[in-house]
Amino acid sequence: MRLSWPFKSRNGHHRHGDDHNGEELNGFTGDPYPDFLCVGAQKAGTSWLYRQLESHPDFWMPPIKELHYFDELSRVPPVRSARARDEAGRHFLENVRWLSARSHLDLEDYGRLFASKRSLISGDITPAYSTLTDEIIERVVTHFPNLKVVFLARDPVERAWSQLSMGVRLGMINKFDATDPEEVVCNLLIPGVLARSHPSKIVARWKRYVRPDNFRVYFFDDLKENPAELRRSILRFLGGDPDKPSGGLKPHDNNDSGREKLRLTAKVRDRMAQFFEHELKACASELGGRAKSWPARYGFSLLLFFWDLLDDSIDLLLWCDWIC
Repeated sequence: MRLSWPFKSRNGHHRHGDDHNGEELNGFTGDPYPDFLCVGAQKAGTSWLYRQLESHPDFWMPPIKELHYFDELSRVPPVRSARARDEAGRHFLENVRWLSARSHLDLEDYGRLFASKRSLISGDITPAYSTLTDEIIERVVTHFPNLKVVFLARDPVERAWSQLSMGVRLGMINKFDATDPEEVVCNLLIPGVLARSHPSKIVARWKRYVRPDNFRVYFFDDLKENPAELRRSILRFLGGDPDKPSGGLKPHDNNDSGREKLRLTAKVRDRMAQFFEHELKACASELGGRAKSWPARYGFSLLLFFWDLLDDSIDLLLWCDWIC
């Protein structure tokens, strides 16, 4: 009889199986690493993506959508309410409970969680990974050099408003006057909101460590306007067959789309746009794609942004010349 991982030896200490290279783990054979991470953004379609992959025959997804292993320093949120779909899921939950009780990050044992996938594709979808530091990102990517990384980008104004609405709805953010522009800006400065509201910086941070062919940016705009093509593109990148259906789910099925949000007035929208003006232009310049249209939604011109960049470059060159 093969023992489960992790298991206790006779002296009561935890120990692992004898082989870390694909030998049966909890009765399941699979590569001991995730194939991909989806690192956000929060309120940009990550729940839609999880459901599409969870029901796709080429994927085995953990019974918990968000593991939070790296951002919570191994303290994975309680999993008592999580429901396993199969025996592999039950073993996953047992092991993640054990792993989360440890006081430090263990990338090798984190990777071994995914042996439950067998020959299927699997990964960790945790939007909070968008806030990871360079040090942790470098550790993760160094340990899993073939890891694919997906980032779903959303217009910073829309995304932040959706996060504020969710925060108030769930009681995570105190109720505030949503018609008062300055009160709204005060809530945009909440660290948990602000850190997630600059996609250009998030993408730049991950790109420093992930190989270009292993990193993709997709856009929430496409989830709203062409979800079938967005699904196809992501599945193809991750190695799945986009022609296979995700069970009975249609590409446009999105349970979060009908959630109640705070009413966004034109006055507040304009003030939020001013707050995010530089970021909107940075996204257009650095992310490209659908982000190119974001500044124009709020009447901002990219020409002025590029002129400012050129002006800064000229100042830097003059300064360097003066130093020489």
